[in-house]
Formats: sequence, structure tokens, C-alpha cells
Amino acid sequence: MSDPYPSEKVDLEADHINELPKGIRFDDVEETPRQKPHGHALARTASISSQNIVAYRTLSITISEHGGKKGASRAPKRGFWGQKKDAVQEIAFTNFHKQNVDELFQQFSSSQTLGLDSNQVSKRLSQNGKNKISPPPSNWGRKLFSYFFGGFCSLLWFASIICWISWRPLGDPNPAPVNLALAVILMFVIFLQAIFNAWQDWSTNKVMSGINNMLPTHTLVLRDGKQTTINALDLVTGDVVYIKMGNKIAADVRLIQVSDDLRFDRSILTGESEPIAGSVDATDPNFLETQNIAMMGTHCVNGSATGIVIGTGDNTMMGKIARLSAANDGQRTLLQIEILRFVLIIAGLSISVGIICLITWAAWLRVDYPTYLSLPNALIDVISVIVAFVPEGMPVAVTLCLTLIANRMAKNNVLCKVLTTVETLGSVNVICCDKTGTITCNKMFATNASVANQQLTAKECVNIMNSNGQSPLFSTVRQLHLAATLCTNATFDSSTIEYPVAQRKINGDATDSAVLVFAESMEETSKIKSQFEKVFEIPFNSKNKWMLTLSRPKSEKIAESLEVGLTTDDYIIYTKGAPDVLFSRCSSVMLPDGSVDVFSDAKQKQIIDLQTQWAKDGKRVLALTRKIIKQEDIPKHIVPGTNLFGKYVNDENKNLTIIGLLAIVDPPRDETAHTISVCRKAGVRFFMVTGDFPATAAAIAKQVGIFTCENVDTIKDINPSKNIKTVTQYNKEEPDIRSLLLTGSDILTLNDTMWEQVCQYEEIVFSRTSPEQKLFIVKELQKRDNIVAMTGDGVNDAPSLKAANVGVAMGGGSDVATEAGDMVLLDKFSSIIGAIENGRLVFDNLKKVILYLLPAGSWSELWPVLVNIFLGSPQTLSSFLMIVICVLTDLLPSLALMMEGAESDLLTRKPRFPKKDRLVNLKLLTQAYIITGLMEMLSSMIMFYLYLSQQGIPFSKVMLSFDRYNSPDGYLGLDANTIIEITNVGQSIYFINLVICQWFNALSVRTRTRSILQANPLWGPNRNLYLFGAFCGSLCIALIILYVPVFNTVLGTSPIPVKFWFIPFGFGFAILLVDEVRKLIVRTYPKSIIARIAW
Repeated sequence: MSDPYPSEKVDLEADHINELPKGIRFDDVEETPRQKPHGHALARTASISSQNIVAYRTLSITISEHGGKKGASRAPKRGFWGQKKDAVQEIAFTNFHKQNVDELFQQFSSSQTLGLDSNQVSKRLSQNGKNKISPPPSNWGRKLFSYFFGGFCSLLWFASIICWISWRPLGDPNPAPVNLALAVILMFVIFLQAIFNAWQDWSTNKVMSGINNMLPTHTLVLRDGKQTTINALDLVTGDVVYIKMGNKIAADVRLIQVSDDLRFDRSILTGESEPIAGSVDATDPNFLETQNIAMMGTHCVNGSATGIVIGTGDNTMMGKIARLSAANDGQRTLLQIEILRFVLIIAGLSISVGIICLITWAAWLRVDYPTYLSLPNALIDVISVIVAFVPEGMPVAVTLCLTLIANRMAKNNVLCKVLTTVETLGSVNVICCDKTGTITCNKMFATNASVANQQLTAKECVNIMNSNGQSPLFSTVRQLHLAATLCTNATFDSSTIEYPVAQRKINGDATDSAVLVFAESMEETSKIKSQFEKVFEIPFNSKNKWMLTLSRPKSEKIAESLEVGLTTDDYIIYTKGAPDVLFSRCSSVMLPDGSVDVFSDAKQKQIIDLQTQWAKDGKRVLALTRKIIKQEDIPKHIVPGTNLFGKYVNDENKNLTIIGLLAIVDPPRDETAHTISVCRKAGVRFFMVTGDFPATAAAIAKQVGIFTCENVDTIKDINPSKNIKTVTQYNKEEPDIRSLLLTGSDILTLNDTMWEQVCQYEEIVFSRTSPEQKLFIVKELQKRDNIVAMTGDGVNDAPSLKAANVGVAMGGGSDVATEAGDMVLLDKFSSIIGAIENGRLVFDNLKKVILYLLPAGSWSELWPVLVNIFLGSPQTLSSFLMIVICVLTDLLPSLALMMEGAESDLLTRKPRFPKKDRLVNLKLLTQAYIITGLMEMLSSMIMFYLYLSQQGIPFSKVMLSFDRYNSPDGYLGLDANTIIEITNVGQSIYFINLVICQWFNALSVRTRTRSILQANPLWGPNRNLYLFGAFCGSLCIALIILYVPVFNTVLGTSPIPVKFWFIPFGFGFAILLVDEVRKLIVRTYPKSIIARIAW
């Protein structure tokens, strides 16, 4: 019979290599203590590198799916970043880990015994540069361009240039100072907006830094046949380097010689804290997962090795990941899309109307009334149109609004990392939520055990262990205790070791901690561990879903007590993991007396029934198994500390004996059920995505309200051949409440029509999912126009957090998840309610701000220009006063509106659908222009013409007067200077009327349907005293503009008669009253025409 474990190199294409677990560890008889400083160093740099971890893990998933396929020769079809397929392909087909050592040295023209010579080093340094990672491009040119030309700024630049030209040379020989003043003011507005844009960019975007600080200073190499220490910056490809415990790896290195105890800490790239073994041979076709590569920035925490440098600087894996992490995907958030759409609408309207006005002047006015409007004045009219349409204060208001909301959320323990994603969370209609640590407390404890088909409580297990062998179940419970003790990675912290078990601090994950406490409650675990030597371990990972340890007894007495004939040379495999995974590896079951029997179908059914029963109670179920390996059964050339030994043990992880089951409970958080209920009322579907057993996940889902139906659909209820066009779409107004339970294996079988059916369910639990499947679920939901929020706290959640529209990381989770998320819930899960509310509040308040700005800052400023051009009347509002309204008097109240709290129905409305529910739509424009805007414009026109008529210029003589009004000889017996003074006063009256009317407009837009009496701005829960401070600020600005002589002289403003200060209040009350009537009709008759067109 041929030896299944030959000593020669393992075939990389063999199927068993693909199945070999990643985190294998060998332990000597006396474990070498790890150097603690590395752990602390990692803690300091975790936040810097965690975005690299996100990129690394996602690339690994992509490469495993696409690049690791045998015979693959094309680029991956789908990458996490669409524009980075070339980088993914490059990594996927990197073969340095697969080549033999001789080929590598030949490829790099190096020698294993001599290394490189000095000439080769100099040449490669000049060709490839120093061994350092280039800092990410700052793109300051592009950023500055966007600051000064983005949004409305391009229009304002155009307007400013036209004003400069109208001043000179077109204004010569008598240039009008007002045109120069307009040009300067417009440039001031541009710079103001640029400053706010730069401030927002600086405060919200993180530039990756500190990568080069991860590099060591010096490294030991072989050059010219001699070992020498060099600066790490001078490393080149082909260098032979020596690695020992404590070294930080300076470049990507292919290992050519390793010690048995070699261990690397790759957590700076992978996020996995468990060190991995080093190897000479490849252990995985995926370059990112193989163990014969030491990657730049990682640490050697044990052992020693020799290797050849295969990549330096930007060509290392750290360099490639850094570039991917630093790259900007260029994807706009929903709010940015809405604002861009609004900018395009305004720009299109302003340019169109401006062109119409210019054509009208050129084709008609210039011909029929040549002295009415000169070319400079005509251009200024066009600029007035642009100024009228552009709400110059809006960008500032948006920036400050987002900042205010983010600060408000921070006070509620929600950290918002990217301001513009705040509103996106308000649009979320699906939340995909991890279970452990998010829905549950992540504080697990064992409640039950089962041995020999006997159910026991944890207390009963303790009593049996204390029975001194009198219980018939003693032998089996003892074996269960040994498995729980020896097959766990959790440890008690030495600082609390003297405390009662329940009060001790534990280092380890929640599941292992529960197992450790269970074992410690029966007998002191440290005493048991001292009786065994741990030789080998395969830590738990989310792909295998089991953990394995290989131990052997240190004394013959202990060996004999375990099994007759067992010696200190023999080994015991203990495996702990998911029952559905381990049962296929089991062939026997332990009986009460410690003997074994065949794991028959009947016994399997009994255990599965018990597992299902516990799972339905919301308990996580673990199977504990063992296997004896006799020393004489191990081929002689397979020795501990080698890859072959690891492969041998992994292959021997079969024909196991089931010792028993352990039930662990992770109770839901107290606030979870309420949080889910509020989200459901807000129209947000709440899906669970977990790696737990289906019955356990379903039980927890029913406890917290994710499942509300008695009957739960499964994959069997999804029709794989149904016509996708006939699938009934989800109706958020009247949803059909149905529940669906799917597993990870089910997800693999779903086609497009099945996914279409799945995405229409109101309640879904995805169980037994892998990190790859979580990412896939998010993508499938997004394909169907869902706005998805993903919550999570673990390293494995990072890719799906990054892919979601909003990634919500849990505080206390991994740094990787925190980096991948767009926002972080710092204390409890219920904080997401406030986050959703604030997200919706951003959109609500922005609509209110726009509705406030448009009537005066757009509509009422446009008509003076149109009346001037088409009806021959003097311009009733000067261009300068238009800018004052937009940038000064309207800005303060608009910022005060941002301080408005949530309306009472905010969390009972359905989420907005971004493709239909726009920031600016026809309903809002109707309210802004046709209702409020028309009233403000007409009342201001009345005030202007009323004043003129009182000065002896009746309305009938003003309209269609064209060039007669501004004749150098005067008009209607009034000289030209008097006409100018009267016009200036009239324009100032128009200005004051708009300022005061806008105060009442601000009071009316505070609520969509509620009366001002129901949302009192002065007292009560809806008060907003900022508004009245803003009104006072607007009044002060108006007084300065009208009563400071320099403005009167240069810009044509003027003090106004006292009575014209009070008349506008009557118009303002009328505006407020009309809107109150509208709101009353909407509340009383919600199906009326008024209600249907209400904003």
C-alpha cells in the first residue's frame, strides 16, 4: 500500500490542499512566550491599517472566487471595486508562492549561498527605487478645482466675469461702480462657498497615512556572500533576508527555510489575531492566504526563517492594498446626487432664461429702444437672472446642516464618519443585521449538556463531576469536561484569577468563553491543562466552523485513566464545532461508561432531534468529539512541527467519536425588540444575517420580532422557474407579511427569478452564511433598488459593511469593522433609531431650507428682471440687494431651520424612494413659486409701485415706459437724479418687504402639515428660539445695508419711510394664514387635491 503522506513536496493542485485550514499552529513542549510589545504596537496602528484589512479581506474573497480556479486565465468578472479589476487579476495570478526555490533564485539572478552582489543591488535600486510605499496622491489640483468651480460656483464665476467686463471695458468711458462692486461681491460668495467646501472635505475625509511607519529600520541580509545589516529602505528584489522572532517584515518575502515553531502575526493585514505558521511550501493557491509568504508590515512572533525578497515598496502586497484603500471610488451618496440634480435644474433654468433675455434685448429692445438698455446694463440684467435663480446660501446651509446633525448624532453616541451618508441612512429601507453582538448581548453561557442521549443542566454536570465516580454518567461527563477544557482558546485573565468564576475577566471570543466557564465550574481547568501537552491546533474559523486540538498525556497514570492501553506517546484529537458539520466526520458515539458504539442512523436522529429542540429555544449547539491516534499508526517520516504532520492530523479529523453536545445561550439585548418594532413602523425591513444554525436563528428572530408569522417559508417555497416579470413586487404601503428562512447552502442555489421572489419578503433570516455570502446578499438587495444598511462588529463583516449603502459598525467591535462602516453605534443597538431619525431629519430640513430660500431668493428676484426687460419698468430690486438676500439675510434663518427637531410622524412615514421622492420636485416648486413666491413677489411689487405713485409716478406711467423713465432729461417733471433716488428707495422697500415676509415664511415651513399652534416655536417640545435670533440678525444686516452711507453711495441703497417698515408685517401674516389654511385642509381632507399636491 502506498504511503499517503510522502516526504516530497506536496502537489499544489491536489484537492486536499484547498481544504487545508488556514490558521494552523504547532506548540512545543514548553511553549515559547510571545513578545508582548508586538501586541501593543499593533493596538496603536490598528486604526491606521484597518482600511487595508478591509481591502485585503475583500480581495481575498474575490481572488478565491475567481482567481483561484484551476485553469483560470481571464480577469475576474466581478470585483469589489469595479475599476480595480486589473489589480485583482494581478494578485490572483501571482505565482511566486507556487514556484520552487531554484526557479525563484534563477528568476531574480540571485544565489542562495552568496545573495546579490553590490552591482546588482545598485542597479535594482536605480531601477525600482527605495523600498518604501509611495504616499497616496493628494489630488490638490482637482480638489481646489472642485472647491472653486463645483456646484453653483461655475455659474457665479461666469456672472462675476460678466460684471467685470460690464465695468470695463464695456462700461468705458463712464464705468458704473456698482458693476465692479457686483463682481467683487460675487467673487466673495465664491470664496465663501469654497472655504466651506474645503472645510467639509477636511473634516469628513480621512487620508491614509503612516504606512511607511510600519516598516522596520534595519534588516539582516546576505550580500556578496556575507551577512550584513542594512537599512530596510535599501532592500531590493532577490535579496536573501534572515528573519527571527521579533522582526517586522520589511518586504514581501518567499520563505525558503523555516523553523518548526515559526509564527507570523498577519493581523495588520488580515485582522486575524491568531498567529499562523510559516511554511516552505504553498498551503493555498491564493497568494493572500498561503503560508510560505511573509508579507511587508507583518511580524515574526516566534521562530526563525530565511527567505528571498519578491517585492519591495509599492510592489508589495501592503503597497497594493494601500493603493486600493486610498483610492476614491467616486461614488456619490444619495444626498450628493440630489444636490447635483438640483444644481443642474437651477443651472438649466438660469441659463435658459438668461439667453431668452439676451436675445430679447438684441432682437427687440436694442432696435426699438436703443437708449433703454446699454450692452453693459443688458449683461447685468442677464447676471441678475443668474443671481435670481441661484440660491447662493444653500451650499453653506447644506454643509452646516450636515455638521449640526452629525454633532447631534454624536451626542446620542452615534459617530458619523462621512457627513453625506447621514441622509442616506434616512433613506434606508432594508437593514441586514448580524445576530451575535448586535441583536444579542454577545455574553454567552452554557445552559445544558447532553451525553449518552441524556439531557443535563450545567448544574447537574457539576454534581456528576463531584460524585467521585458514583454517577453512571461520570466517565462520559469527564470526557466532556476534558474536551471543553483542552479544545478552547479562551483563558482567564491573571488579574482576576482569584475571583469567583462568574466574575473573572476572560480573554477570548464569546463562545470559547462560555465553554471555559462551563469547564471551570466542574473542575479547575489549569490543573487539567498542566497534565497534557498541546502539540497541534487548528483554530476555529467561519469557513470550517470547527476547532481542533491535538494533545497527549504527560503521565502514564493520566493516559491509562483515559483509555486502556493509552501511553504518553499517543495523541488525542479533540474537535469542537457545529454539529451539522462534525456529524459527517463521526463514526461512533460514547456510551455512559465511556465505551463507544456505532453512530447509527437511529442514534444520529436522536442527537439531531435534541439539537433541533435546543436550537428552537434559541440556543447555539456545539458538538464535542475525540479520537485516539496511536504513535505506531503515524508514518515515521511525519513528525510534529512539519507541514506533513499538520496535513496528517487534518486528514485524521474523521471517524470521530461523539462525546456529547453543549447548549449555549446568547440572550437578546433588552432594547432589540423595541428597536426592530420601531424600524418596522418606519417602513424599514429588518433582516437577520448570521452564521448560526437555522433553528437557532429562527428562534431568536421570533423572540425579538423579526419573525411574526406562525408559518415560515423556506427554499422549498421559492419557485425556481417562475417568470421574473410575474413576481409580485413588494408594496411598502400595504406589505404582505411573510417570513422566509434561508441557509448559506440555499443561497448558492438561487437564480435571478428566485432572488426576485426572496427580495419581496417582509421578514427574512439568512442563516449559516459565510462572509462571502453576506457580501452577496447586500449586492442582490441593491440590484433591486433597495437602500441597504448593514450592521456588524466583526472582521468578517467588513466587506459587506463596505459594500452596503450605509455600513453601521457596532462600538466595541473590531477596528476593521469600525473602519469599514460609515457610522459607528458607540453604546447600544437602539441608537440606530436615532440615527435613522436624524437621517430623515436631514432630508426634511433641507427641503424646508430650499422651500424657504426659493420664494425670495429665486422667484421674487427673477420677476424684477423680467418686468424690466419685457414690460419696460425700472428694475424693482437691484442685483446687489438680490445677493444680499441670498447670502446674508436669508442665510441666518435657513441655518436656524436646520435646528428644527423631528416632526411627530417622521418615524411613521415610509422611507423615501430616491428615484421618485426627490429633494426638489414639482410639489415643492409649486409651494415655493406658485403659492408663497407669488404672494411675496406681488406684495413686494405693490410696495414698490405704491411708493412710486406716492412720489408722483403712477403705475400706468411706469409700465412700458422703457427709455422714457431713465431719460437724462427727467420724467414726469422730475429730474433724472430724483428719479434715480426714488427708484433706489423703491428697490430698498422691495428688499425690506422680502426680508420681513421671509420671517413668516420661515415660521410656516417649519412643519409640513401641523399648525404653528401645534408646533409652537417659542415654547414646548418644538420650540426653536434660533429662528428669532436669526430674524434679529437679518434685521441688523438690512439696517446696515440701508442706512450706512457707503452702501447708499456706491451700491444705490437708501433709507425708507417708517410706514414701509410696518406694512410688510400685514403681508407676512397673510402668507402665514394662507399656509395655515392649506395645512388644515391637508389634515382634514387627506385625499383632497390640496393634500395630493402638498409638499
